[in-house]
Amino acid sequence: MPTHYKGRPEVRRALSTFINFIRAGDSITARLNGRIEMGGLTHGQFAVLEALLHLGALNQCELARKLLRSGGNLTVVIDNLEKRGLVRRERQQDDRRMVVVKLTPSGHKLIAGIFPSHARAIAAEMSRLTPDEQEALRALCRKLGQGDPEIPGEGTSAKENDHGSDSTE
Repeated sequence: MPTHYKGRPEVRRALSTFINFIRAGDSITARLNGRIEMGGLTHGQFAVLEALLHLGALNQCELARKLLRSGGNLTVVIDNLEKRGLVRRERQQDDRRMVVVKLTPSGHKLIAGIFPSHARAIAAEMSRLTPDEQEALRALCRKLGQGDPEIPGEGTSAKENDHGSDSTE
């Protein structure tokens, strides 16, 4: 659905593109939510466990950066995962300010058990696009995600925006 805004053509085009982009993401997410077994996890909890499964133990700052979450939000998510016995925090001996988050054996078992079907469901959704279209979309999304380096506070380095090509964070 295009915008009904009556502004300049380039603004209308940008708004319509944005609307289509957001609607496509919401639509895919809604379909996936009906198909994916989340093991009683919230999306934030799932993301933390998935990141730890594929990237290994991470300190809370790295984890927040990878998941594009605030430190406060991540603390609550990790608190809840810890209460369920799915992760544990370990304070580093050489720098007591540094807290590393690790999967527990039950956390590993849970996420390793449900992630493959999650990945298959995403692959099924993305199969509407050819492999070349998937790569083009990935490149365009990456470009959009990097922001505009000319606008203060917008641009981020490629390293900060690289969330792993094989991960669904």
